[in-house]
Amino acid sequence: EVQLVESGGGLVQAGGSLRLSCAASGFTFDNWAIGWLRQAPGKEREGVSCISSDSVTYYDDSVKGRFTISRDNAKNTVYLQMNSLKPEDTAVYYCAASPRVGPCIGSYAYRGQGTQVTVSS
Repeated sequence: EVQLVESGGGLVQAGGSLRLSCAASGFTFDNWAIGWLRQAPGKEREGVSCISSDSVTYYDDSVKGRFTISRDNAKNTVYLQMNSLKPEDTAVYYCAASPRVGPCIGSYAYRGQGTQVTVSS
């Protein structure tokens, strides 16, 4: 059974940092693309960042230069380091995964339960 468990969310002041983790199990982690999505209240879910099976990364323009995605295949974990957080980053952040090689951008077959990130002004 594929499982994705997010952690690391919380409340932080604007300008602060958080590191989200996504612990994966139930599949061959090395061969899967992993993404971070977010959904703010009243808004559609959007892609934030993703990392391919060969660690090529992608960032949405809204987070480029502030967020860093990485993966540790030995621990079956993907991280999202979020710096210089802004109130508009407030959302539920979801980890998502799909079994594909090549570019990580695209739809995902599985998604975790999410972790809340709240940035106060």
